[in-house]
Amino acid sequence: MEYGLLGEKLGHSFSPQIHRALAGYDYRLLPTPPEEVETLLRERDFKGLNVTIPYKQTVMPLCDAIDPRAAAIGAVNTVVNREGRLTGYNTDIDGLIYLARRAGVELAGKKTVILGSGGTSRTAQAAAKALGAAEIAVISRRGEDNYDNLSRHADAQVLINTTPVGMFPHCGQSPVSLSLFPDLTGVLDVVYNPLHTALLLEAEARGLPCSCGLPMLVAQAKRAAELFTGASIPDSRTEEILAGLTAQLRNIVLIGMPGCGKTAIGSALAALLGRRFVDLDALIVEKAGKPIPDIFAQEGEAAFRELEHEIVREAGMAAGCVISTGGGVVTRQDNYAPLHQNGVIFHLVRDLALLPSDGRPVSQSTDLGLLWERREPLYAAFADRAVDNNGALEETLGQIKKELETL
Repeated sequence: MEYGLLGEKLGHSFSPQIHRALAGYDYRLLPTPPEEVETLLRERDFKGLNVTIPYKQTVMPLCDAIDPRAAAIGAVNTVVNREGRLTGYNTDIDGLIYLARRAGVELAGKKTVILGSGGTSRTAQAAAKALGAAEIAVISRRGEDNYDNLSRHADAQVLINTTPVGMFPHCGQSPVSLSLFPDLTGVLDVVYNPLHTALLLEAEARGLPCSCGLPMLVAQAKRAAELFTGASIPDSRTEEILAGLTAQLRNIVLIGMPGCGKTAIGSALAALLGRRFVDLDALIVEKAGKPIPDIFAQEGEAAFRELEHEIVREAGMAAGCVISTGGGVVTRQDNYAPLHQNGVIFHLVRDLALLPSDGRPVSQSTDLGLLWERREPLYAAFADRAVDNNGALEETLGQIKKELETL
């Protein structure tokens, strides 16, 4: 075996994809129970390993040498076998430093609050020191600095979340409210699924520089690949791989007036890009066991909107899909976060004269001009991009593809 990722329960991992893109070598996932870790390292039948939870401390006494930075952090995530001699490194610190610099989050001279006290927290502390943080406060559940006395750190300027709070499938949860920290200048979250956690959505709403942990994942792998091969890899490769992963994970969400073509465009776009198509209205019908006009007639619009929100929350946790929404999805602000957490939102704009109303309860009961007047600001608030859909289907698809290339 050449290289691999050592962990207890690895589940889905991007590591093989990233490492093969970086250096082209054989890289495997190695889900290993605790009792087999020592044997695997003592046999040394590998050129290099990455190590993840829960073995970052376990492997340290099994190495012949530990890099000083890894020793200071107290965790090893990369083991290199050089002629039978194992050396442990920590490349997570390289990844976190890259993450901060890429996001434009300046730590020099800043008070930094780090949420969590585990291995990733120790890496974040080392990175914050390396970047010149003036003061570092570590928040744990039961330590001297904890979530019950956060007010003592209300003057924090940088926040780094190293906990798994908000990670799939617990999307929408946040470890803290940023309202507790009025002086913040930047927020980093090591979670990368979803791409925009609730914490990051709050940071975005405040206009703060922020980032998920995906750049850290790729950058630490790049440094590990350099240690494995002894060859330098330019940061441009990190950015290329990161762009590919982000596009792979990102949902494409379509909003717009009833009848503006979301289903037709979404279905065609999914086929064009080789993605799964998700029609939220179809999911609502399936769950309710009745057509949407019947839901409106029998239960009222409020009941329909509640069911729609439930479907939005479920569908928004997916990745790499094309999602077509109902025309009124924007009438509930709480639909924005689940749609945006993994998605780029396109507003399909079509002339009102071209909008059909058959089978659309709201369109049939409301003047389309008045409906557009009420909803246009809501569409604008939700959307990342607006796309004209008055021409041929192929033209609209071309516009969307062009916009995706600029993200």
